[in-house]
Amino acid sequence: MPQCIAKLQITMLRLTEIKLPIAHPEGDLRIAILKRLGLLEDDLLSYAIFKRGVDARKAHAILFTYTLLVEVRDEAAVLARLGKDPQVRIAPDTRYHFVAHAPAGLPLRPVVIGMGPAGLFAGLLLAQMGFKPLILERGKAVRERTKDTFGLWRQGVLNPESNVQFGEGGAGTFSDGKLYSQIKDPRHLSRKVLEEFVKAGAPEEILYESHPHIGTFRLVGMVEKMRETIQSLGGEIRFSSRVEDIQIEAGAVCGVVLASGEHIPANHLVLAVGHSARDTFEMIHKRSIYIEAKPFSIGFRIEHPQSLIDAARFGKHAGNELLGAADYKLVHHAANGRSVYSFCMCPGGTVVAATSEVGRVVTNGMSQYSRNERNANAGIVVGITPEADYPGDPLAGVEFQRRWESRAFELGGATYQAPGQLVGDFLAGRASTQFGAVQPSYTPGVHLTDLASALPDYAIAAIKEALPAFARQIKGFDMHDAVLTGVETRTSSPIRIKRNPDDLQSINTRGLYPAGEGAGYAGGILSAAVDGIEVAEAVARSMIAAQ
Repeated sequence: MPQCIAKLQITMLRLTEIKLPIAHPEGDLRIAILKRLGLLEDDLLSYAIFKRGVDARKAHAILFTYTLLVEVRDEAAVLARLGKDPQVRIAPDTRYHFVAHAPAGLPLRPVVIGMGPAGLFAGLLLAQMGFKPLILERGKAVRERTKDTFGLWRQGVLNPESNVQFGEGGAGTFSDGKLYSQIKDPRHLSRKVLEEFVKAGAPEEILYESHPHIGTFRLVGMVEKMRETIQSLGGEIRFSSRVEDIQIEAGAVCGVVLASGEHIPANHLVLAVGHSARDTFEMIHKRSIYIEAKPFSIGFRIEHPQSLIDAARFGKHAGNELLGAADYKLVHHAANGRSVYSFCMCPGGTVVAATSEVGRVVTNGMSQYSRNERNANAGIVVGITPEADYPGDPLAGVEFQRRWESRAFELGGATYQAPGQLVGDFLAGRASTQFGAVQPSYTPGVHLTDLASALPDYAIAAIKEALPAFARQIKGFDMHDAVLTGVETRTSSPIRIKRNPDDLQSINTRGLYPAGEGAGYAGGILSAAVDGIEVAEAVARSMIAAQ
């Protein structure tokens, strides 16, 4: 391959929809550019891969699809000749431009609560702009947190303050590490996120792969390096520092109180606590900070042999190293009006214990960078809404989640084992008694049972209808021995901390900046990180305006 990361120049053109067979020789890309633009060999000065995707709609003829940055002689003449071609344009400037720089003598530094993707990038951007933020994380540093997480997975011992949900890096650290999103991104802030990840040790391929991912082990080291960068720029990070209260005077933030009793003055506070900080949600509700219930989804994790998914998606190309492990994205609209869809699909991954509360079971999916485990897994979840399913109190969605997580704990035998059932038995309405060809990956273990009472009746009915429908798209998806593991409840935050669209402050609390997935403004690592950048910019503008 040619050099894949090029310095963007004003003469660069962006060329899209170049398609070649996956095993094409390197020179074919240059030939395709010359042909597409109608150029002579000497007229093509350089090119670089900006994005590469996979077109697997025809399993017998899988293609790489390229978006390229191309430097040519006399680009004006090329554009004039191809001016009506929507696939040839001047390449946009994707470089990040800082919106501000901290003035000297600021009386207070900004405070960031939470060090998941939103808090991490809010803190990083504030540090890069010279504001020297203080980041407060209730959990532990990422390596200590990893040990506590393994304590639940291997020994069934939960630390409620240090687990999959809480600690440096946030919930995304123990996930597939997906770095793509469907958010609108006119300023190319996602590029800034990816570039910072590469600086921290991520492979450069994440800059051009259309569905990049990193995996947990790589994320751990990257988070540590980003922490070091923040500290080197004057930022401060405190672990095991849970915020117990937010102090408000005359409708504006004036400080926070830690669980230790320490008071920290602050008038610019980024709230990036993640979707599982239920005690924090309760605290801000009591403080009359405006929140509202929002939709989310509930369901199960499903596991298949990865080889089955590869064969269904890639046909004769299954197992090709250039393609890696296959993924999928599925949606079904059930007869009862519910939408069922695959969520957080993890090729070659494992199902993980993701609870953060004693006496409850929650599942999630995780992959390493290699994606070479024997099973594929994904959430098969059903959309629910406050209006239909948990009306009334803004925190009703939290209690709804807790109800089904507690039920999963009971069905699993009250040991943090998860309740499970073979797909064939689930569809037939009978309890499972032994595993078949698919051995579940969840630890501390899966307790076979009947999942009919693990979710509301409407969710069970919708999933039963969806599984055979999905099998029409992926042959074998409803195989008898595939394993369902319950329950998946933390698909997104059950609340939204509403903020003004112009300055990103809480609609009724000045100086409070809700951010990321926990605040209801993101859904994954990349979108949360982008939201953290936008909030950091809003904080910077406000702090400068207040001078």
